[in-house]
Amino acid sequence: MQVTLFVGLDQHADTIAVAVAEAGRDGEVRSLGVIPNRPESIVKLIKKLGPVRSLKVCYEAGPCGYVLYWQLTAMGVHCDVVAPTLVPVKAGDRVKTDRRDALKLARCYRAGELTPVWVPDQAHEALRDLVRAREAAKKDQLRARHRLSKFFLRHGRRPPTAGRAWTAKYLQWAHGVRFDEPARQAAMVDYLAEVEHAAARIQRLESDLDAAVAAMPSETQALIAGLQALRGVAKMTAVTVAAELGRLSRFDRPRQLMGYSGLVSSEYSTGGKTRRGGITKTGNAHLRRVIVEAAHAYRHRPAVQGELRKRQAGLSPAVTEIAWKAQHRLHKRFRHLSAKSKPLGQVVTAVARELLGFVWAVAVQVEREVAAAGHPQREAA
Repeated sequence: MQVTLFVGLDQHADTIAVAVAEAGRDGEVRSLGVIPNRPESIVKLIKKLGPVRSLKVCYEAGPCGYVLYWQLTAMGVHCDVVAPTLVPVKAGDRVKTDRRDALKLARCYRAGELTPVWVPDQAHEALRDLVRAREAAKKDQLRARHRLSKFFLRHGRRPPTAGRAWTAKYLQWAHGVRFDEPARQAAMVDYLAEVEHAAARIQRLESDLDAAVAAMPSETQALIAGLQALRGVAKMTAVTVAAELGRLSRFDRPRQLMGYSGLVSSEYSTGGKTRRGGITKTGNAHLRRVIVEAAHAYRHRPAVQGELRKRQAGLSPAVTEIAWKAQHRLHKRFRHLSAKSKPLGQVVTAVARELLGFVWAVAVQVEREVAAAGHPQREAA
């Protein structure tokens, strides 16, 4: 059945503004008002609008997540979640209301001017939630450690022997620190307890992540194992990449993945002038962080030993060959840019951008191998 209505939803925590655009260039665009953001209200709205096959619905990605998308697709309605930063905006438009936003979504959706985002299924979204919970725990741990170390610094307390901080020996020394003032001692005990709580929290989340990965489909497990063939990409980095990106073959070319990560240069060119600036940072910040961290490993000369050798054991020669090419190319790139006296941040960013190309190559190769082995790839919801 041909689509007759394009529906734009401006979603908020408690309400949804609804607008529809009739098919055809000159079709009417009208507002249908505001409904409560409740499942029963969504069902009532869809029944009112007509047969589900005649509808195409869109709304902007935001803090309300994909619950609305999952409900609509379960009802058989075609739904797109669109990137809010890529919705066309008129330069002179200074009036913003929920009604106008819904009308604009419906109008632009009919014109094909909106960019849908990838929507994971609920199992994949659950893995991503757990990955991001661990990331938040790591940030909390860093803050807790800073509070304690700066507390010791303010009061002139130093470990008796120089060594790395936050080792078992360092924590043993911290437990033995005493202050004469009860209030100061109580503050130190609280800071130290928070550091230990953060460490236990991370350990628990990593154990839960191991269990979650073991329960994922075979293609996801193969992707995580394959990505670990790359230098600098250990298990947590590989899980983060898999959780944030899903199937990487949805990117036709590595350059698209680089743009999605926000690691490409911004550009303002006009006439015969070309001007490029810093990276756009418009993509997935979680992906960008782990890839930039991994890029630091390519300052070292190519080698396969230690943990990397263990991670590559059992992988196909095609995957390990891609990883070996990555080591040579990215190390050469790192040295070349460093020799030109480029700032370390720019060097690492440039290497990270090229590393994404090898991440894409490994993922596509793994997907081919899984398909050839007779494990059909599941399409993302």
